[in-house]
Amino acid sequence: MGTRNYGLDPVMLDLYATEIKTITDMGVQVAVVIGGGNIYRGMNEAETGIERAQGDYMGMLATVINGMALQAALEKTGVKTRLQSAIKMEQIAEPYIRRRAIRHLEKGRVVIFGAGTGNPYFTTDTAGSLRAIEIGADVILKGTRVDGIYTADPEKDPTATRYETLTFTQVINDNLKVMDMTAFTLCQENNLPIIVFDMNRSGNLLDVIEGKNIGTLVS
Repeated sequence: MGTRNYGLDPVMLDLYATEIKTITDMGVQVAVVIGGGNIYRGMNEAETGIERAQGDYMGMLATVINGMALQAALEKTGVKTRLQSAIKMEQIAEPYIRRRAIRHLEKGRVVIFGAGTGNPYFTTDTAGSLRAIEIGADVILKGTRVDGIYTADPEKDPTATRYETLTFTQVINDNLKVMDMTAFTLCQENNLPIIVFDMNRSGNLLDVIEGKNIGTLVS
């Protein structure tokens, strides 16, 4: 949503598309799991009257809207993409099929995974971890608003310092917020490294791919 309060910011879509195109032009295979918080954020059931499962499905549909927007932005730059949804909606997205997703990646297409895992009570963090494991990804690149994992929230504590590397055990012992515990445990059990970095800074994605000291590596 960029600087907006909600919705889609074309400036951010163009930034993400340009960043992704830069690394796909190098031959890097890219799959994207996108959130939906700019359209729908999980709300308190007591306040809204919307039960948790219903709200989660609404959030999943929001991720498909974002996936469609990112697909359009990528294809405008000449990047071939496929949008796969964990909830069937044949008119706008392929159903999620693991082998088909891998084949798309082998052909140089960017695959966007929408609708989370297709199940309520799971976050897009979990969807990202699950899909990464299923397609045999080398690493999860978790794009956030801050440039890594800090000793405290850098937006609230100016003395917070950034970790360059962490182990899975350190993250758990120090109760550091990387992603939700279900997603994090999936990565730990499958030895899937995570790099947390600032996706909103131009050039950062390329720097991460080239192994520069960007963000925080958890392994």
